[in-house]
Amino acid sequence: MGKKIPLWQVVFLFLFVLLALCWGRGMIGLIFGSAFGSSYGETHIMLLLSAVVAGLVGWKNGYKYDFMERGIFAAIHRALPAIVILGAVGMVIGSWMAGGVVPAMIYYGLAIMKPSIFYLAVCLITGIVALATGSSWTAAGTIGVAFIGIAQGMDMSLAITAGAIISGAYFGDKMSPFSDSCNIAAAIAEVNIFEHIRHMMYSVIPALIIALVLYGIIGFGNVDQVADSETVDAIRRGLDENFNMTPLLFLPAVITLALIIMKVPAIPGLLAGALLGCLSAVVFQGVFVGDLPVVLHYGFTFENAENVMPQLIDLCERGGLDSMLWTISLLMCAMCLGGVMECTGMLVVLAENLLKIAKTTGLLVLVTSISCIFMNMIAGDSCLTSIIVGKMYKEEFENRRLKTKNLSRILENVGTVTAPLIPWNSCGATMYAFLGVPNMAFLPFAFLNLTTPIIAVLFGFTGITMSKMTEEEYQAVLKAREEEKKSLEG
Repeated sequence: MGKKIPLWQVVFLFLFVLLALCWGRGMIGLIFGSAFGSSYGETHIMLLLSAVVAGLVGWKNGYKYDFMERGIFAAIHRALPAIVILGAVGMVIGSWMAGGVVPAMIYYGLAIMKPSIFYLAVCLITGIVALATGSSWTAAGTIGVAFIGIAQGMDMSLAITAGAIISGAYFGDKMSPFSDSCNIAAAIAEVNIFEHIRHMMYSVIPALIIALVLYGIIGFGNVDQVADSETVDAIRRGLDENFNMTPLLFLPAVITLALIIMKVPAIPGLLAGALLGCLSAVVFQGVFVGDLPVVLHYGFTFENAENVMPQLIDLCERGGLDSMLWTISLLMCAMCLGGVMECTGMLVVLAENLLKIAKTTGLLVLVTSISCIFMNMIAGDSCLTSIIVGKMYKEEFENRRLKTKNLSRILENVGTVTAPLIPWNSCGATMYAFLGVPNMAFLPFAFLNLTTPIIAVLFGFTGITMSKMTEEEYQAVLKAREEEKKSLEG
């Protein structure tokens, strides 16, 4: 174990990380000219470089390499479930494309969706799926992929469509008792899951209403817009020519969602979905069984691609385990940086100094919210953000006699919902991998994700819905602390 790292070194590291990420993405070159630019355009190597610098800071303060290496491996270990889920979703998308499941959603969706209600419907339907499954990733990786295809066919904005998908997916994820992020936030704050969800309704429901109104306004602004009927007809005709269309193709999606609703763990549920997609490919599309491993690994491709219209290739040639490796490698790079910073105590140093300026409830909420956003940028995972930030501020909320369900709500209202907006965060990288729309493109249209943090901070400064402990509850907290202290002392 090393010594406590000075604040200035932690701030230096934060600034270095932000500068490195901006340089790697090409932003520095855009501002200061090509002489200062980078042709890389990615974040992986920048995160690894930042992890090296973080390691040097830790080493300078007495932390051994072996200790920091264990911190990195511990962070990657925590990310393994997400990595496996990513691979499973890639196989689901590939098999559902080959089996005609997603093409059927696009085929029938193009027939019934209207431009005036499209964005609003996308948000609502994705929200219902996420609420039922407890997973924003499942919702975006299944029905979200289909909506992107429908949007392409209708010549609707992919950025707005992706924003509506993200808004709906994270509404459902936050409000579902089946959600990992929801349960983690409640557990860290030591709050009953249903009490946590009820307390979130004060902020999430208004944010959803605002989002739906905005999607409705944008949609009704397109009331005179009619999708190019020739293009839509050509896409539907192309789908009909290349796939055997039948409503039975919806069965794999329905069964997969039903399995997850029935609390079948996400990984077995998704693998079952991939198998159902393979079965659909063999039974309905006549795919040779020996070709299924190729589909699961590399995704779906048309055999006669030269005779298929380009729009159809863009819609359907995707998926497979291989398609998720970019995202998986990004997640592992982010965990390297987050692991070093966590095990060397840099995050604790930052929290201690931020609390010095949090004199009021409003400032405490603001500091906690800012910490969630920075943690999403540094740690690279929303669940890890909830764990770290929750531990950082739980005792301070109790000291101010604020019920910890206020803290759990902030972890979700800010930590969970801002994660998909950050390109190198595991959630942001996953949404880009699923939808194919850059994070910076859909960010302005993820209305729920943008308004919920604002509502959370407003509640902090106004005191609205900021529940406080009774004297009995506060004394019970102090008693629990004392008992825990005695148990640690032996």
